[in-house]
Parts: sequence; structure tokens; C-alpha cells
Amino acid sequence: MRGGPLVVVGDTLLDVDLHGTVGRVAPDAPVPVVECQRERHRAGGAGLAAVLASGFGDSEVVLITALAQDRFGQRLHDLLCPHAQVISLPLDGGTPCKIRVQASGQPVVRLDAGDGRARPGQVSAPAERALRQAGAVLVADYGRGVAAHPGLMALLSRLAAATPVVWDPHPVGGRPLPGSRLVTPSQGEARRFAAALSGDRQGTAGCDSVLATASRDAAALCHAWSSAVAVTLGEGGALLYTGEAVPFLAPAEAIRGPHDSCGAGDCFAAAAAQALRSGGLLTEAVTEAVRRATQFVRQGGASAAPGATIPGDARQVHDVPRSGPPDVHGDMDAWRTVAEVRAHGGRIVAAGGCFDLLHAGHVGLLRAARGLGDCLVVCLNSDSSVRALKGPGRPLMRAEDRARILTALECVDAVVVFGEPTPVAVLDRLRPDIWVKGGDYAADELTEAAVVRRNGGEVVLLPYLSRHSTTALVAAARGKVAS
Repeated sequence: MRGGPLVVVGDTLLDVDLHGTVGRVAPDAPVPVVECQRERHRAGGAGLAAVLASGFGDSEVVLITALAQDRFGQRLHDLLCPHAQVISLPLDGGTPCKIRVQASGQPVVRLDAGDGRARPGQVSAPAERALRQAGAVLVADYGRGVAAHPGLMALLSRLAAATPVVWDPHPVGGRPLPGSRLVTPSQGEARRFAAALSGDRQGTAGCDSVLATASRDAAALCHAWSSAVAVTLGEGGALLYTGEAVPFLAPAEAIRGPHDSCGAGDCFAAAAAQALRSGGLLTEAVTEAVRRATQFVRQGGASAAPGATIPGDARQVHDVPRSGPPDVHGDMDAWRTVAEVRAHGGRIVAAGGCFDLLHAGHVGLLRAARGLGDCLVVCLNSDSSVRALKGPGRPLMRAEDRARILTALECVDAVVVFGEPTPVAVLDRLRPDIWVKGGDYAADELTEAAVVRRNGGEVVLLPYLSRHSTTALVAAARGKVAS
């Protein structure tokens, strides 16, 4: 593992989401009137990458960016400080701000303000010290001057041979630093960059497949930029080209239902940079970045990232505590799936447990449970919850891996992880029509039965295959190892 912080260099902007409903049309113009109910502020651009990176490792995160001395700049500074050390460069003009208005979940309009650009000049002592001490550097280039700062780039050029540099480019930005360890364009960005290299102004890809086009573009950019290139393919994962004859593909897990991928590129680059800072190989960094970006989108994307919310009926701002994207597999997917099934009149079935080493007894129970309704949601004990129930040697697998195995079963529609000793709180929110437990439980042992029935659901015990238990499997395995 490399020492030193992860240093994020780039342009930061303020994202403001206004959420409301539309109940009428304006009397003076044929436009909807949005009744604003909630206002949410969060960091965008390099600021979002820094916030996310702070949740991906135990290293310090330093953000070198440009902020004006205006209300947007001060708001950003307040949002960023719980997650990263902020080193601010002078900004000529106003701090960029993007205001998105949504009504009943649908975008209505986006308003952009602030034309600021980073002012060229000497690199401050704190910025130079942070870069020289960096374990890795992530450059998030949004074309507003920080990634083109002559002093910063000259210093980075001298450090790149020994310090991993991840460059997240954008079409309005400049050429990545030659010798960067990894450049992370999206599929569309890679196509445009490669087309510009070849003089193809239309940027056409012919009839090639997505992978063939991405491979060709990545190879061209790798040679032109003297860097490994990872082209992000959305639901297709990411394709890494390092100059070898065969590229490396890191696939992504499927995400059910509609989702917002805004900010996924920042998440991918932040995760890759943290993995390289920890000494990971390029293939390991790209694989981890795909996993993190998929999880980020599943949890709601940039709209669910740490920020601050102002309720429509209050002026006080409530800051979200420091954290990365929730490290819970499938929660957002679970609630979305339940809402869709319930909207169509379907019956929700829920089952719960630790599922630490999935065995035949578990599978039989879950299959039977799924047959009772139209959707099966598994309520899964978190790692701390399992440890409290089973002792210090458990769980054998972390919650994220247990959830991944469960969702691979055809009979399981979604998984939600809970951290309490019992699933009472999650069931109160889930409100299943049927709550299922194995027949090895007695009805009077189910403390959660009351909340299920209070919400109109019923509780049933299903037959449970005898002679199958995780505890017995663990004991048998340990006995064989000991012998």
C-alpha cells in the first residue's frame, strides 16, 4: 500500500436539486407551476469525486480546486469540509452552479449559473506539499481551468513517474497528462476523442459492435496519450486497454428498473484512484471501480450522494454525516421493485436471516417462499448484526457477498440489509403481505410478527430441510481442518 493521501485536482461546481409537484399551469404563460417541497445541495464535478473517494478507503482525501468568494463557493466549502481537506485556488468569475428542477420525479428544467475559471499563477505551498505527499492523484477535468493550471500540471508531470495519476477527461477539457497511469473516458467521450485524432468529424463508428468500437478507440487513445485507458460502458462495465494485444473487460452487474447514472463516471474514477493508491493492479482497480460505480447507481446515483437538504417548510439546513455511498447491496433496488409490484396489485413476500454460507435448506425455503406471491425480498442481517447473534467468529462472508449470492438465485427478486438485531424496523417500512420463516422457529419466537400483522400482513412458517445448518457446516469444516 502506498502512503500519502489521495489528492483530487479539478473543477468543482454546486449541484442544487429542487423537488416538487405540479398542480396547475401559470396564468400568465403556458408553463407548469412547480410547488417546491425540498431543496438539496451537493458537490459536483471534482467535488463529488472527492466526497465519494472519502468513503472508498481509510486514507485522507485532499481536494485542490478553485472556488470564488461568493455564496455558491462558501456553500461548496461547507459541504466539502466534512469529507476532504480543501485547498482553494483563485477563481475569476462566479462559482459554477447547476440547478435542476424536478416535478414528481420528472426533470422540468436546468438552470446554469457561474462562469468562473481558475486563475493561472503560482502553485500555493499547501497545494505543492499535498501533491508531493500524494499516494495517488485523481484529475477531474471539467474544462474550467484547474486541470490546465500551468504550475499544477508542471508539478504533476514530474511526479507522474512515481505517483499513480488517474485522469478523468471531459470533451470540454484538455488532453490528459502524458504518462498518466489511467485515463477514464466514457464510451461517448472515447469515441469523440478518437474521432478527433483520426480527423473524423462525424465521430461515426460504422457497424462495429460496442466492444469492437470501444477496443479500437481505447487502443488509439492509449497510444496517443501514452497511458492505459479504461472506457466505461455503462451497464456493460468497463474495457481496459494497456497496450497488450487483448483488452481486459470488467463486466457490471445488471441493475433492475429505471436508474440515474449521473455521477457514475466520477465514482468510477474515484474508486480506481483509491485502488491504485492502495497498490492495486490496473485490472484490480478497474474491476473495483466497476463494482463501486454499479453500487453507486443502484443506490440512486448523484442524487443520493452526501449533501444537505432544506425541507420546503423549513429554513434550517441538515447536513448528512460523512460517508461514501451506502455499503448495502440492493436496497434501492428492493424498494423500487416492491413499489412496482405493489402498484400492479402484486403480493410481496419477505423472508429473513443471516444466510452465512448458503445451503440446501436456505434454497428450499426461499423457493417455497417465492411461490406464495409475486415478489420475494430477502431481509439480510448486516455483518454487525450477525456478529451479535452468532458470536465473534461470524459472519464468514461479508453482507455484500451474501447479498450478491442471494440475488443470483432466480427465486429472489431483491435483498435489503438491516443492522438491527431483529428485522422489525425494515419490515415496518417494507410492509410485506407475507412474512416467512423456517419451521425450525416457533411462532411465539417471532418478535417481528406483531409489526407484520399491524401493517396488514400475515406470518407463515414453512417446512425447513433438517440436517442443514451453517453452524453444522462450519463445525464439520473445522473438524476436517483440525484432523
